[in-house]
Amino acid sequence: MTDPTEDHVGLIDTYASRRYFRKFETITGHLTRVAATMQGEGAITKDEVRVITGYLMALTYSFRALSMKYLLVGRDTGRFFGSLAMDKRDSGFPVAAELLTMANDAQQAQTHLANMPSVEQYKDDMVREIIGERSTPTRLQFALSQRLYYEELAKGDLFWAQNDPVCNWLGNLGENRRRFMVHWAVYDSQINLPVIYMMEVEDTGRVALPKDERRWPEAQAHLMAQSLGALKLVTIAKGFDEDFDDLHPKRLRRIHVGPMYSHEYTEQSGPLRDVLAEARAPQGQDWALVWSTEELESERTVDERSGWFGTVEREIFALDPFGGRGGETGATRTQRSIILPQSQFQVLAEKNPSGFADVRKFVVGAGGRVLRY
Repeated sequence: MTDPTEDHVGLIDTYASRRYFRKFETITGHLTRVAATMQGEGAITKDEVRVITGYLMALTYSFRALSMKYLLVGRDTGRFFGSLAMDKRDSGFPVAAELLTMANDAQQAQTHLANMPSVEQYKDDMVREIIGERSTPTRLQFALSQRLYYEELAKGDLFWAQNDPVCNWLGNLGENRRRFMVHWAVYDSQINLPVIYMMEVEDTGRVALPKDERRWPEAQAHLMAQSLGALKLVTIAKGFDEDFDDLHPKRLRRIHVGPMYSHEYTEQSGPLRDVLAEARAPQGQDWALVWSTEELESERTVDERSGWFGTVEREIFALDPFGGRGGETGATRTQRSIILPQSQFQVLAEKNPSGFADVRKFVVGAGGRVLRY
């Protein structure tokens, strides 16, 4: 069995680390435009765009915090504090352990901040060291970067290893039937990628789901326990449908944000390797990001007996009818997309490798404008 940690590498060079974080800040900014483009095409709804954008912004804040933590990596700071560990082969993202450590640091952020000098004090001390001792105040710079790291954590709204379900009301379908959007996200430790889940649910319970002190905690725990990339959507949806008689999942969507490929940072294989190598993109534009969407829809409902005299409503889910792939994927439809700068797209279009015909291409042009080809 291959050890997945063999694919992990630490970014120990200062400038390589900073370029890596700037690259992701650029990418996440483009992803919000991609989501807006998808809405314009009718691929996702306005409510889904709002949810996706929220998680993408949280991901941006997490990367910003990590960039502060590792701002002085590779410099002599008087102590060894490690370097960002990233998955160079499967995802191009930081490994999940980085987010787990960050969550632990966030619990103690206020304590650290209370015992650290202010930003202004650090700057004053650095000026005195530069003028008085005529030396680079590396250790003070490191201490300041750690304060900025804890300040980012204290602000909250970051993307964590587990982002618990949130329930948004979408409307009432009748006197005792409500419609909700339940969304949550995880950082999958098996593939080191952020994964977003969105489920439309019809609620026929006596108390609305988010106000139900019994069902809502149980539903949250159930969904988080089932948020595994190896599980098919139909498995997740059926399990939820069978465990909650008065909650009816009508649609479930799962979005994998990534992998990110870069000729400088990752060891990709296949056609993308040649595309990135031949594109010779300028600094900051050497990347391509895959965005995969799986969707499962309820086709109809049936009544099943429950107890001696009762019946419950159960969902029958529509699986992909083409070539028998539905049973294999466990979804009604799947869609792969790739987001990449214009120079990479031109090479991709010229080479026209097999396997990319059904992949949607979102191209980042001048001024950050996103177009679909």
